Amino acid sequence: MSNDPLLQPYRLKHLTLRNRIMITSHEPAYPEDGMPKGRYRAYHVERAKAGVALTMTAGSASVSRDSPPVFNNILAWKDEVVGWMKKLTDECHDHGAAVMIQLTHLGRRTRWDKGDWLPVLAPSHEREAAHRAFPKRIEDWDIARIVGDFADAAERMKAAGLDGIELEAYGHLLEQFWSPLTNDLEAPWGGSLDNRLRFIFDVLRAIRARCGKDFIVGVRYTGDQDLPGGMTREEGMEVSHRLKNSGLVDFLNVVKGHIDTDPGLTDVIPIQGMRNAPHLDFAGEIRAATGFPTFHAAKIPDVATARHAIASGKLDMVGMTRAHIADPHLVRKVIEGREDDIRPCVGANYCLDRIYQGGIALCMHNPATGREETMPHTIPAAPAKKRVTIVGAGPAGVEAARVAAERGHAVTVFEAGDQPGGQIRLTARDERRREMISIISWRMAQCEKKGVGFRFNSYADADAVLATDPDEVIVATGGLPHAEVLAGGNDLVHTAWDILSGDVKPGQNVLIFDDAGDHAALQAADLISATGAAVEIVTPDRSFAPEVMAMNLVPYMRNLQKRDTTFTVTWRLLSVAREGNRLRATLGSDYGAFRRERVVDQVVVNHGTRPLDELYFELKPLSKNLGEVDYEALSTGGVQDVLRNPDGRFRLFRIGDAVAARNTHAAIYDALRLVKDL
Repeated sequence: MSNDPLLQPYRLKHLTLRNRIMITSHEPAYPEDGMPKGRYRAYHVERAKAGVALTMTAGSASVSRDSPPVFNNILAWKDEVVGWMKKLTDECHDHGAAVMIQLTHLGRRTRWDKGDWLPVLAPSHEREAAHRAFPKRIEDWDIARIVGDFADAAERMKAAGLDGIELEAYGHLLEQFWSPLTNDLEAPWGGSLDNRLRFIFDVLRAIRARCGKDFIVGVRYTGDQDLPGGMTREEGMEVSHRLKNSGLVDFLNVVKGHIDTDPGLTDVIPIQGMRNAPHLDFAGEIRAATGFPTFHAAKIPDVATARHAIASGKLDMVGMTRAHIADPHLVRKVIEGREDDIRPCVGANYCLDRIYQGGIALCMHNPATGREETMPHTIPAAPAKKRVTIVGAGPAGVEAARVAAERGHAVTVFEAGDQPGGQIRLTARDERRREMISIISWRMAQCEKKGVGFRFNSYADADAVLATDPDEVIVATGGLPHAEVLAGGNDLVHTAWDILSGDVKPGQNVLIFDDAGDHAALQAADLISATGAAVEIVTPDRSFAPEVMAMNLVPYMRNLQKRDTTFTVTWRLLSVAREGNRLRATLGSDYGAFRRERVVDQVVVNHGTRPLDELYFELKPLSKNLGEVDYEALSTGGVQDVLRNPDGRFRLFRIGDAVAARNTHAAIYDALRLVKDL
């Protein structure tokens, strides 16, 4: 029996959880037709197999037709959900993990033009900034109907064999009743705290009447909205006591803050550069005051913090949700004493930001997450050892080296620089984003364990590659900034990389032309404006930084809005000309023959990268496959077997930005899906 606090079992009512680590409810947006089918099931089963005690499926599973998902949530109001949830639950149970689900009615936190185009409803007409819909003020018949919908959904989950459910309150309809900011109803549903809580207790009583006293029911809620006019800490503590004393609830899952705006959401679910476990002490206060089973998750990315949360008595179960998106085998590695092998969550928030943009949750540096049906989390050994030569030690190159080494191959990596990292090394120069370097450092540690040979300060040409007598060659040379985009004055501008690397000193009055819309322009603006300079970001897009998603935008704006920065959309930089010791920048518009001018002392262009592909094309005629990739196999997890040149000496592939400018996830995914079968 381990003495590790995290590995101690925990008894919740009649249910014994095998350790203290859980995955809190979250929606990775994997449902098909609103159902948790194969992809969804494989995602949760992978984590159950690896030892997590409790997986909370389905963040915000909808209990009512007029609570349409905004990012592909499970439709718990449909009877067919029972069969799909039973398959998922049974398989997780087979591996020793408990399974629950989160049920909700979104209230105003959705849109009327989703689903069946029914009116959004809430206890007032106040709209939520994040989703923008003006709600209908809820009526008595709506309340009766939705109470029944909650009970129906809970009964479906019990029929599917789940161990319990969790009601989602914060930001959703339940809390919209609780908060004075969103409830202006008359009695008996509005006014006093008793009245504002009447709805949730009606819901809880209906669930108990339908599912019995033994079915586990919890509530995820905020104990402090941290918002002027909202629920205070004192009122939140009173709600906590009332939930406990009701006899209707078996656990509390506590958060702090509000999610009606992007900044509010980001404070509740912090990203990189923000403090780890910022609400842990607050959750501990609620546990201490109530003496009731208390769960919590909010940027608890590492085992040490999770262990402290349990050992100090602040929590009964600790949620490590994004940490399990990064490494589904986290618990197994703790059990086996291999904590240094855990792939770290770097807080990039690619997972959450993607779902709010209508995509599926993906991990910035674990491309197998969400692709469990086609991509392996554990790399199997190859039947025969080969010599694999990789050129470039950016994220694509070091992932290719890691996977090839796990396969048992002899791996040599050439890198022109004196350190690995590529573009990530530039990103990590920003103190707020320094966690990104863990993408590289984790892979380097794994490569060192497997004996990968790195040759730094080595600009590899074809002869150097051929001298390694390779069976497989992978070109991961990345790209360089492309700034030759102006009708005139290209020689007068700098790139965002020039600023981020420190090669060019920031000016005092700077125009940044952002025609890529990614992090580089905002990072450059952040760095330049921090010196006291005036900065204007100009983009031809209708919104600035469209590739920087909602939650990642928040820290940038908190810096830039307190400084002398301006955002100008729908204008394009046409040319730059020298005017004395200054620069005259001419702007044009895609919307018509319009012109504007700016006089500045520095112009920075962000227009993505162009591939460094000379080596690839030099090697291409010597290769067996002539560089060709079978896209069908690449897309479905199959094996590459293209043969175009039987006299070739090796197979040749290129990955990441050496193909085209994309992002870190794309580069790492390229590497995994190509190399996993070498």
